Amino acid sequence: MDNIAHSFHSISTEAAQLAVTAAVAHARRLGLAINAAVVDHGGTLMAFLRCQGAPLHSVDIAIDKAYTAVSFGLPTQYWDARLADRPYALRHGLMNRPHFAGFGGGLPILYQGQRIGAIGISGASESEDIACAEAGLAAILEHDRLS
Repeated sequence: MDNIAHSFHSISTEAAQLAVTAAVAHARRLGLAINAAVVDHGGTLMAFLRCQGAPLHSVDIAIDKAYTAVSFGLPTQYWDARLADRPYALRHGLMNRPHFAGFGGGLPILYQGQRIGAIGISGASESEDIACAEAGLAAILEHDRLS
């Protein structure tokens, strides 16, 4: 029976809210307007926060970055290099999938070696989105409030 069932941990509501709040606070300190999203281990939105003036298209992009990061367990900034030498069909097939975001700003959230969610940031430059995502992740790691 042990091979049939698997226990999954998922990010808590408190941790998800803390992450988006910290990411937005970091963005504001930098003078940026971003959208911040956290999804649970299954890719379902747990928390979302939008800075006033953040680009509207970036709402969905932030969610997609989080979804991509939790789906593959890989920070989204690594997809360009990872797909660069792949066949055209694979590269463009994956890049054109709904909800796939293959550029920086999405980070998986791990707890005890298990993927429990992800954070996605969009609205600034790629490096600024990554920095804001890292700030959100750091806030929950510092407080040990993941699940």
